[in-house]
Amino acid sequence: MTYDRLVCANCAAPVSQGRCPVCRANRERLQQEGPFAGLNPMALIALLVVLVAALVLVAQHTA
Repeated sequence: MTYDRLVCANCAAPVSQGRCPVCRANRERLQQEGPFAGLNPMALIALLVVLVAALVLVAQHTA
Protein backbone atom coordinates (compact mmCIF):
# COMPACT_ATOMS: atom_id res chain seq x y z
CA MET A 1 0.00 0.00 0.00
CA THR A 2 1.25 3.46 -0.75
CA TYR A 3 1.43 6.01 2.01
CA ASP A 4 -0.59 8.62 0.09
CA ARG A 5 -3.77 6.62 0.84
CA LEU A 6 -3.09 6.05 4.53
CA VAL A 7 -4.66 8.11 7.29
CA CYS A 8 -2.76 8.49 10.53
CA ALA A 9 -4.49 7.18 13.65
CA ASN A 10 -2.60 9.70 15.75
CA CYS A 11 -3.60 12.96 14.03
CA ALA A 12 -6.27 11.81 11.49
CA ALA A 13 -4.38 13.48 8.63
CA PRO A 14 -3.01 11.81 5.51
CA VAL A 15 0.35 10.17 6.23
CA SER A 16 1.78 11.77 3.08
CA GLN A 17 1.47 15.20 4.69
CA GLY A 18 3.61 14.19 7.69
CA ARG A 19 1.91 16.44 10.23
CA CYS A 20 2.97 14.52 13.33
CA PRO A 21 6.02 12.42 14.29
CA VAL A 22 4.05 9.20 13.75
CA CYS A 23 3.16 10.24 10.19
CA ARG A 24 6.73 11.20 9.42
CA ALA A 25 8.10 7.91 10.80
CA ASN A 26 5.62 5.81 8.81
CA ARG A 27 6.20 7.84 5.66
CA GLU A 28 9.96 7.32 6.04
CA ARG A 29 9.52 3.57 6.60
CA LEU A 30 7.24 3.17 3.58
CA GLN A 31 9.60 5.13 1.33
CA GLN A 32 12.52 2.88 2.28
CA GLU A 33 10.67 -0.28 1.28
CA GLY A 34 11.15 -1.54 -2.28
CA PRO A 35 8.82 -0.93 -5.23
CA PHE A 36 7.24 -4.38 -4.83
CA ALA A 37 6.45 -3.94 -1.13
CA GLY A 38 2.91 -2.81 -1.86
CA LEU A 39 2.02 -5.77 -4.05
CA ASN A 40 0.13 -8.67 -2.57
CA PRO A 41 1.44 -12.22 -3.09
CA MET A 42 -1.12 -13.05 -5.79
CA ALA A 43 -0.01 -10.07 -7.87
CA LEU A 44 3.61 -11.16 -7.54
CA ILE A 45 2.72 -14.71 -8.61
CA ALA A 46 0.76 -13.38 -11.61
CA LEU A 47 3.71 -11.20 -12.59
CA LEU A 48 6.04 -14.19 -12.33
CA VAL A 49 3.72 -16.31 -14.52
CA VAL A 50 3.58 -13.59 -17.17
CA LEU A 51 7.37 -13.27 -17.18
CA VAL A 52 7.85 -17.03 -17.51
CA ALA A 53 5.32 -17.16 -20.37
CA ALA A 54 7.14 -14.33 -22.13
CA LEU A 55 10.46 -16.15 -21.76
CA VAL A 56 8.94 -19.34 -23.19
CA LEU A 57 7.59 -17.42 -26.19
CA VAL A 58 10.92 -15.76 -26.83
CA ALA A 59 12.73 -19.09 -26.53
CA GLN A 60 10.35 -20.74 -29.01
CA HIS A 61 10.65 -17.86 -31.44
CA THR A 62 14.45 -17.94 -31.50
CA ALA A 63 14.70 -21.74 -31.81
